[in-house]
Amino acid sequence: MRIIIVGCGKVGSELAGQLSAAGHDLTLIDLSERRLDELSNTYDLATVKGSGTSYHVLREAGVQDTDLLIAVTTHDEINLLSCLIARKASGCHAIARVRDPEYVSDLGFIRDELGISMVINPELSTARVVSRLIRFPSAIRVSTFARGRIELLDLKIPHESRLDGMAVCEVNPLLRTDVLLCMVRRDGQTYIPKGDFILRENDNITVIIPRHEQNEFFEKVGLPVKRISSAMLVGGGKISYFLAKILLDSGISVKIIENKLERCEALSEMLPHATIIYGDGTDRNLLDEEGLATCEAFAALTGMDEENILLALHAGRHSRAKLFTKVNRVNFEEVIASMPIGKVIRPKQTTAELISQYTRAMQNSMGSNVETLHQLDGAEALEFRVAAHHLTGVPLQYMPIRPDVLLCCINRRGKRIIPRGHDVLHEGDTVIVVSTFEGMNDLQDIFLPTAGGREK
Repeated sequence: MRIIIVGCGKVGSELAGQLSAAGHDLTLIDLSERRLDELSNTYDLATVKGSGTSYHVLREAGVQDTDLLIAVTTHDEINLLSCLIARKASGCHAIARVRDPEYVSDLGFIRDELGISMVINPELSTARVVSRLIRFPSAIRVSTFARGRIELLDLKIPHESRLDGMAVCEVNPLLRTDVLLCMVRRDGQTYIPKGDFILRENDNITVIIPRHEQNEFFEKVGLPVKRISSAMLVGGGKISYFLAKILLDSGISVKIIENKLERCEALSEMLPHATIIYGDGTDRNLLDEEGLATCEAFAALTGMDEENILLALHAGRHSRAKLFTKVNRVNFEEVIASMPIGKVIRPKQTTAELISQYTRAMQNSMGSNVETLHQLDGAEALEFRVAAHHLTGVPLQYMPIRPDVLLCCINRRGKRIIPRGHDVLHEGDTVIVVSTFEGMNDLQDIFLPTAGGREK
């Protein structure tokens, strides 16, 4: 697929690496010749120096033959105008990064009226990820499907849990639950477990649990169920603003510590129900005075990775809060992963995942679009829309489904179905699958090649 990226900052560079690795034909546009040279020396791609709002520059980049334009400069208006010109010049798909909170309520209008395929606010998307994890204190990760109606929860089996030593096929009969166990990660390996797979303490498991059974299941397996009622955020940037707004709407009290007085005043106006503290978030005395020891969720969201890591380490030692740490750079990812700093938040990664989801949908070959995509550790969770197919209406037990693929859930007009052998797929359903076979683009890929699938 031919793709133009406008803007070669952190997000543009991240996207260039991911999309180049996926084999797309890339052209980058940026005003900085140095950035373009660095990326062209690293990846196999073309570059054009200039502004993405110039029709002549876009023509030089080949917009007339492009499938997708992604505008991720630091200026929202430039991104929107680049997409609008590209749409008018060639009718290609277009994705714009829009970060200003003032535009949030208008994102749907902007997308529909300007004909832009997707409008992404990385900070808002990141805040939604964190808010879901705060809502589920036991979860390591929450992946949502069917427009938020279905959730995959990543959990860690705790010490002395009833799940330790239990076979997957025994979970529901012994615990009297309706849980679907989709995936297990152990010692760096990812498994799609069969019924005889034995669970162990410290396994990371991915499950689908009906909402009305979630707390009961957590109690039975020894996971905390107490609802988080207070959160402390250090750093008053866009992520903190969006996160505080979501948490306040959920009835969670929020305290933000910010070291710029002007920003504190702005946050006080925008978030009248939050407590805004003007001060240095790295001041241990200030943290103690503001109740670090008793807060239930702590998020280090300053603009400095090192500061965020130190804050999270300190909060982990002096509180029992669920920790969230914003880290932008990935240079020392393995070192960071070994630190007790809770959930690492990467806005760039969130943005790239959303765009990857869209490019996957564009690549489908039979109309069974990728509706939702989540990158998991060593696997992917995808939601496909079911199109007309010779296997619709066939019971799942007779379908030639790959052994490394698990059908987790069927969403039929808002009704959630945990699939059994006798269930069938209907045109218009969305189906959620988890697989260690990465790179699927459409529903056809879940079947064995002998069933008409494509050999990878």
